[in-house]
Amino acid sequence: MLVLVKTMSERVYIFDTTLRDGEQSPGCSMTVPEKLRMARKLVDLGVDILEAGFPIASEGDFEAVDAVSREFPEAQVAALARCCTLDVERAAKSLAHAQRPRIHTFIATSEIHLKYKLKKTEEQVLEEAVAAVELARRYVDDVEFSAEDGARTAPEYLDRISKAVVAAGARTVNIPDTVGYSVPHEYGALIGHVAKTLGDSAIVSVHCHDDLGLAVANSIVAVEAGARQVECTINGIGERAGNCSLEEIVMILKTRSDYYPCHTGIHTEHLFSASELLSSIITFGPQPNKAIVGLNAFAHEAGIHQDGYLKEKTTYEIIDPRTVGVPEGRLVLGKHSGRHALNQRAKDLGYDLSKQELDGLYYRFIAVADHRKKGLMDKEIESLIRAGEVAERVAAD
Repeated sequence: MLVLVKTMSERVYIFDTTLRDGEQSPGCSMTVPEKLRMARKLVDLGVDILEAGFPIASEGDFEAVDAVSREFPEAQVAALARCCTLDVERAAKSLAHAQRPRIHTFIATSEIHLKYKLKKTEEQVLEEAVAAVELARRYVDDVEFSAEDGARTAPEYLDRISKAVVAAGARTVNIPDTVGYSVPHEYGALIGHVAKTLGDSAIVSVHCHDDLGLAVANSIVAVEAGARQVECTINGIGERAGNCSLEEIVMILKTRSDYYPCHTGIHTEHLFSASELLSSIITFGPQPNKAIVGLNAFAHEAGIHQDGYLKEKTTYEIIDPRTVGVPEGRLVLGKHSGRHALNQRAKDLGYDLSKQELDGLYYRFIAVADHRKKGLMDKEIESLIRAGEVAERVAAD
């Protein structure tokens, strides 16, 4: 396992690409006004770099980058560009009103991409990468270079191209796992190699996709290996299976600061509302069991869990829900629930039950819950309590 050797907490920069890579996911396209709404929340969230679009791709993307730059002068806004003159100049024009602009230029570097997609040699790609970075530096001080499909690129070639683009003026070098092929040990070793090669001359960034479900795992091992920028999205949206989830990588570093001596500048109390806003803008939200922001992330149904939670929340909650903007955890009353949770819910509803009354309620509750796929709502529980009261009155008569 890779281990961080530095003892002081170091800053990890959060590069949010929800408005660019995230929007490329089917069903996630956003209009310019919608991008502005989302950008406002991302600024509140405290992302370090906000990638607002791919200006050459469409007029809408160009307008979005321009609009975000005008609306949020305090934000560091990035625009994506391929390593070619037309793209770089278009990106620069879209960033004309940004006070802290970044041009993010990229070209594929893996053998499979060079052979089948670009049909170019390593030397040709290196020359184009250097030329694009040099051109971008004529317009902005902050240039990032991405070696597309870097995770499947020969380490020796990554060394060459990384050193060349830094010499040309790039401040950040991104080694993406573009197709989500890497596994943590392998990716961590690659990032560690690049970080050692570049030293303090540039920030090493990572951009991981989730095709094998390893985007967050690969990103966190990259941080262990020396990466100091993570490219990610709200709810993990993005091409195919998506990107590294912003809320997950941020909360790993925050929750396990005892293990990872790194921190971000994210205001985590905005995470849940950022997820909710994105879900309202696009066509879908995260699955209920999604870490940090899913509907069930702080929900408890099993009786043993509920009992422990009611005695001491930290028995089953490693994160205080309020830390991410969720008011509190919740108990779901279903067939797996126990008396402790049911009694607490009755108290919350204004009923102080005796042991005998609670036993009767519990048996009625289980009889109903055992035949229901979903938990019981408060109104249904109240009906069961009143049914017990009616039964007692009838028995007394």
